[in-house]
Amino acid sequence: MVRVFTFASGKGGTGKTTATVNIGTCLAQFGKNTIIMDADIGMANLGLALGLEDVPVTLHEVLAGKANVQDAIYEGPAGVKVVPSGISLQGFQQANPELLKDVLKDLVEVCDYLLIDAPAGISRDGIIPLAVADDVILIVNPELSSIVDALKTKILTEVIGGHVFGVIINRAGIDKSEVMVQKMEKVLGVRVIGTIPEDPNIRKAASAKTPVVIKYPGSPASVAIRNLAGELAGIPMEQRGGKSQEKFIERFSKVLFRGKK
Repeated sequence: MVRVFTFASGKGGTGKTTATVNIGTCLAQFGKNTIIMDADIGMANLGLALGLEDVPVTLHEVLAGKANVQDAIYEGPAGVKVVPSGISLQGFQQANPELLKDVLKDLVEVCDYLLIDAPAGISRDGIIPLAVADDVILIVNPELSSIVDALKTKILTEVIGGHVFGVIINRAGIDKSEVMVQKMEKVLGVRVIGTIPEDPNIRKAASAKTPVVIKYPGSPASVAIRNLAGELAGIPMEQRGGKSQEKFIERFSKVLFRGKK
């Protein structure tokens, strides 16, 4: 059965697109037929993140009635399928957001998971992705403004009949993580699915237009993202791969002999 997740945030710059790309890539690595789609037709970034900014057909052309959505599906890393949105102003002006529902109907016929990168903030274009998803996942930074804006997005989602599955805290610090999670859950009224730590490898991977889970699979962010994807797909811990699979004795040895030469 197809499952549709919309990744949303109350403000730009939270790392929503990065989370969508990398979680989608992990799902593909798990053997799931996965499509990630950029529904932010005004400020598209997903294609840029994967080096697909110059493709001939994008969601813009589909929403303008000039192409079928099948023509806008491209293969990304690990076999994940990508539907980028265009970056031209003219394409944005010609796109009809009302056609997005028809596009989504076509996509759910050909995948196991559909991940939608929704526009940041509260806008008319962002309502459809919030309403049609099985579950909405909020990407939040551990900052007051990000939390407040995420709360507005949660309320809007519920008002239009959508369902907020939970929160992913992105760029989380190591200190006071448990306290932060508890406060976030109390304010937003939904559970924190997981956290993605601040990790310089994310920027390095972004510069290479490659998901961090591909470029630096053993990095802290990649391990966290892989576990998040595994939880969303119900993948057992031992099948997720990565450094998170270290056995107890290996972790114990590292702690015991840390600092010894």
